[in-house]
Amino acid sequence: MDKIKVGVIGVGQIGKRHVAEYVQMPQVEIIAVADINEAEARRVAGEHGIPQAFASFRDLLALPEIQAVDVCLHNNFHAPVSIAAMEAGKDVFCEKPMAGTYADALAMFEVRERTGRRLGVQMATVFSPETKAARRLIDADALGRLYYARAVSFRRRGRPYVDGYGTSNFVRKAVASGGALIDSGIYQLAQILYLLGNPAIKTITGAIHQEIGMYEERRASSGYDVEEMALGFVRLAGGISFDIEVSWAQHYEGSESSKVLGSRGGVRLDPLKYFTTIADMEMDGGFNLQGPEFRLHACDPTYDGYDSPQKHWIATLQGRVPGIDTASLALAAALISEGIYLSAAEGREVTPEEVRERSVSTSVAV
Repeated sequence: MDKIKVGVIGVGQIGKRHVAEYVQMPQVEIIAVADINEAEARRVAGEHGIPQAFASFRDLLALPEIQAVDVCLHNNFHAPVSIAAMEAGKDVFCEKPMAGTYADALAMFEVRERTGRRLGVQMATVFSPETKAARRLIDADALGRLYYARAVSFRRRGRPYVDGYGTSNFVRKAVASGGALIDSGIYQLAQILYLLGNPAIKTITGAIHQEIGMYEERRASSGYDVEEMALGFVRLAGGISFDIEVSWAQHYEGSESSKVLGSRGGVRLDPLKYFTTIADMEMDGGFNLQGPEFRLHACDPTYDGYDSPQKHWIATLQGRVPGIDTASLALAAALISEGIYLSAAEGREVTPEEVRERSVSTSVAV
């Protein structure tokens, strides 16, 4: 097959990872990179033999040979750059979260529908061996009717910048829109929504916290104004209950796991474990995931298209696999996360209609 010609917008911490993965994929040719730090863009391009580097992403979009772009910018830049790319006739793969607010995520989704361009969102958890195995169990009806799920994202002390990793852009609403919920928790939200079949959202209740002390110099220099913990309870269509616990920092051990429960069985996702009752006896079952992963890679010529978000994106563009609609998952996750923020501010349960009515753009002009 012809190589997919890609441009990467943003070569910071995440963008460098995306470039490194594309370089290892024989079906991809990186045509250009762009970053406001033009010197860094040129350095990264030179390191990987990429022919062109720009300071302006619009110069990259003007290249007719580029089919798809990968947007690796901070949250509030996702929507304007992704929309500009789709309107320029490019397919778009965007880092998570989809955007800083539901309004911006919806704007991206609507442009996808209007232009007919492909839009993917980087949701690594959807492509983990554990998620793929859990999906097979659900499809085999090993869980029965699904009625409850829990999403957990846990760090003992891992707030960006103030705890020593990443930059202050992660902890300022002006750039990131939110904290732990839309930075790390969005992965677990998308994972659970995928396993549940992305049912409609009925109501959302939530709370957020920023309680644990930090180095005062880092607090002041970062402008830290986002949450370190978010909690939520969501009622979904089909009578499914969904609760959420996400944190960058808490005084607790990391022993919790996301899970899905059904009338016939349940799964713990990390590590993957299956629970059921057989012949009136409770049974706990573990899995060797290496065996099926080996067999499926050996026997199914398309299975590698589900190894990672980027590999899936490229395989979808080549027509090798039907694409998982990560944009729809990311849009639902954006609705839930903004619902948690709105519920926390209002001190009550909120509806999706309220979130849609009150969500406003936080996009940064580009």
